[in-house]
Amino acid sequence: MYISARERIMLEILLDKSEEMTVKDLADDMDVSVRTIHRDLKGLESTLKDYELQLVKKSGVGIQIIGEEDKAEELKLALLHVTYSEYTPDERQTMILCALLESREPVKLVAISNDLNVTIATISNDLTKLENRLHELDLSLIRKRGYGVEIVGSETAKRKAMRAVIAENLNEVEFLSLVKENIQKKSTKQIDSISERLLGLVEKNKLFIVEKAIEEVNTEISYSMADSAYIGLVVHLALAIERIIQGENINIDQDYLEGLQSVAEYKMAKKIIRKLEKAFNIDIPDAEIGYITMHLQGAKLRHDKEYLLEDSSLQIAIKAKSLIKYVEEQLQIDLLSNASLFQGLVTHLKPALFRVKQNMGIANPLMQKIKQDYGDLFNIVKGGVSKVFLDLIVPDEEIAYLVMHFGSALGKTRTADLKALVICSTGIGTSKMLATRLKQELPEIGTLTNVSLFELNRIQLEEYDLVISTINLPAFDKEHIVVSPILTKEEINRLRNYIDKQTEDHARTRKVPLADIDFPVHQSAEQLIMSLRNLSQYTDTIATVLEGFSVMNVSQFENMEGILARACEYLNDSGVIEDPGLVKNALLEREKLGGLGIPGTRLALFHARSDQVLRPSFNLLALEDSLSVKAMDQTDIETDSILLLLSPETFSSQGLEVLSFISSIIIENEHSIALFESKNANSISSYLAANFEQFFNGKLKEMRND
Repeated sequence: MYISARERIMLEILLDKSEEMTVKDLADDMDVSVRTIHRDLKGLESTLKDYELQLVKKSGVGIQIIGEEDKAEELKLALLHVTYSEYTPDERQTMILCALLESREPVKLVAISNDLNVTIATISNDLTKLENRLHELDLSLIRKRGYGVEIVGSETAKRKAMRAVIAENLNEVEFLSLVKENIQKKSTKQIDSISERLLGLVEKNKLFIVEKAIEEVNTEISYSMADSAYIGLVVHLALAIERIIQGENINIDQDYLEGLQSVAEYKMAKKIIRKLEKAFNIDIPDAEIGYITMHLQGAKLRHDKEYLLEDSSLQIAIKAKSLIKYVEEQLQIDLLSNASLFQGLVTHLKPALFRVKQNMGIANPLMQKIKQDYGDLFNIVKGGVSKVFLDLIVPDEEIAYLVMHFGSALGKTRTADLKALVICSTGIGTSKMLATRLKQELPEIGTLTNVSLFELNRIQLEEYDLVISTINLPAFDKEHIVVSPILTKEEINRLRNYIDKQTEDHARTRKVPLADIDFPVHQSAEQLIMSLRNLSQYTDTIATVLEGFSVMNVSQFENMEGILARACEYLNDSGVIEDPGLVKNALLEREKLGGLGIPGTRLALFHARSDQVLRPSFNLLALEDSLSVKAMDQTDIETDSILLLLSPETFSSQGLEVLSFISSIIIENEHSIALFESKNANSISSYLAANFEQFFNGKLKEMRND
C-alpha cells in the first residue's frame, strides 16, 4: 500500500487512542491546520477499509478508528513495512543525522538530497535546524561549498549522539524484539524505514554477540538492571565495537579511570570487554572498560552492594526526604510517613544522579504520556527537584521517572487472592505505578510480581493466575493481555473481562487436594545452605548491634576530637575496638571528606570502617552542651546527639547491609528524627528492634521466593 508520511502519522496516533479525539487536537499534535486534517482523513478511509476498520466521526465529540483489535494490530504492523517515498521533516533530519554520524568523510548535499528525494535547498534547511541539536550534543557542523558537510567533535560525543538518536526514534519493543531475535515476523526484504536506518548504525549480528556477552555477565551481577539501562548498554557496546573496527577510539581521563578500577563494576566491565575481544578478534582499549563501568553503575535498580556507611547514599537519603517534604507541602497529602516511597526514591536516585552527573542521559518513552496525564504532579516534582538539587540540571526524562514513584505512592491498594505477573520493558518506576493502578482498579488481584522481559526465562509461569504485559510478546506462549503502563479506560474494561474469566478458572482449580499437589524443588541443597548462611550473617549483625547499643553521656569536652577520643576509649574497654587512637583518627578523616551533620536536625552521624574495629557497633553520644558541626549540605548546624556507627574493614555484605539499613531509618521520617534527638536509650533500642524485625522478615521472604 502507499500512504503519505502525514497519513501514516495520523493512523499511528488514532490507532493508539482508545477514545475519540477531536480534529483540532489531532491537528495540534501534528502541527498542521484543521483543514489539512479534514483533507487527509478522506485518504485514510480506503486504507482502513482494507483492514476491516472504520473511521467514525461523531459531531461535537471527535473521530475514532473502530474495529477488531487484531485487525488494528495488523495495520500497526503493516505500517512498519511500508516503503515511504517521503518523510516528515523530523524523520528526514534523523536520516541526515544518521548518514553524517556514520560517514568518516564529508558528504555532498546532492547525495543526501538524491537519497531522500528532496531538493538541496530542503536539505540545507534541515541542516540549519540540526545545528542547534548537535550543539547540545557537543558536536558541530562544517558546511563548505565544494567540500560537503560533516559532523565534527570527540568520539565520545559522536557515540553519545548515536545512542541518543536511537533512543529517541527507535520503537523500544522493536529493539527488544530485535535483540531477542523476534522481529515480529518481519519480511526479510530491506525496509526503508526510520527504524531500519537507525539499526543500520549497528550491524545486527554485532547486537546479538554483544547482548549474549552482557547476558552471561548479567547473571553474575548482584543487582537487577533496568531494561532501559540494559538496552542502553547493549547499544553503547555495539556502537563501540563498530567504531573500534573503523579505527575510532574513545578517550577517558586517566586519573578518573584509575579511580573506577576500585569499584566492583569495573571487574564486570572488564569481563564483558574480554569476551568481546575474543568474539570479534580485536583489541579494546581500557578506556572502554571505564565507560562500561559507568553504564553498570548507572544501571542499578537497587543497591545491594553499596552502602550508606561508606558513600554518599545518606546524603541522597536526605535529599529524597527533602523532595518528599516539598511534594507533600504542595499536595497537602501525608507522604513523609510512606516508608515505601522513601526507600524507593533513595534506591532510584543514586543511579539517576550518577547518570545526570556523568551526563549519560536515559530514554523515557513514557515521558510525554506522563506529562499529559500527570501534568500537575510532574510540575510539582520538577519544582521540588530544582530546589533540592541546586547544583544539577535534571532532565525531564529523569523527572518523569520520579513522578512514577510519587504516582505510585498516591494510590491506595486493596487485597485479594489472584496472583498476577506484570511484564514491563522500561523498568524504573513504570512497573510500580502500573502495579498500583492495577490494584486500585482491580481488587481481585492480591499479589503482583514485576519482571522485565530479560527475566522471563527465570520465571515459573504456572505459578501465576494471569499475565499482564506492557509490551507485545510475539513468541510468548502463555495467555496474556497487553496494556499500556498508564492504564486507559478501555484497557481497564478489557482487563476486567479478562480477569473475570481467569477468576472463574481460578475458582475451579485452586481447591486441589494436598495429596495431588506436586511440590517442585525450588532450591538445591547448596543454594539452601548459602541462603541460611546469609540469614545467619544478618541475624548475627542485628543481634550484635542491639546488644552493644547504648547512649553515652558526654560532658566537659573541648572539641569533637575530645568527644570521639572519649567514646573510643569506652568502646576499647568494651572489646569493640582495639586501638582507640587509630579509630578516632579514622572518624576524623571521614569528617574531612564532607560534613556529617544531618541538615534540619540536631544529629550528626560519624561512621568509619577500620581493621581496628572487631565487631559492628552503633551508639549514641549524648552531649551536655551543643557543638557546631559541618552538615552534609555544607551548612553549619548545632548538634547535641552524635550517632557513632563502626564496621570492621573486612565485613560480610549482609552485615554491611544491616549497618546501611540503620543509616536509612535514622532519617526515615519526622518521628524517627525526634526519637534519636530524644537520647532515650529504651525508646531508641525498641525502635531499632522493631525495624530490624521488619528488615529480617523481608530477607526471609526474599529467600522463600528465590
